[in-house]
Amino acid sequence: MIDSEIVMKINEFLVEEFEIEADKITPEGFLKETLELDSLDYVDLVVIIEGNFGIKVKQEDFAAILTFGDLYNYVISNSKQTSRI
Repeated sequence: MIDSEIVMKINEFLVEEFEIEADKITPEGFLKETLELDSLDYVDLVVIIEGNFGIKVKQEDFAAILTFGDLYNYVISNSKQTSRI
């Protein structure tokens, strides 16, 4: 998958799962505030990412993901590492 496909797939499941308008998702937007996430929602988000991209999300890594751009970059870089294995 190329980077733009990963971003598109992430945006699609965010719109579907968190019932948010697509135009509110911007790389500089903050996940927690934009999606109105609570701790249970974070767990759901991790499960969705792992299921869609076949990567294992470490709790300490995910804690550093604040914006949608951070999320894109995390998934992109970890997807590339997984595909090399």
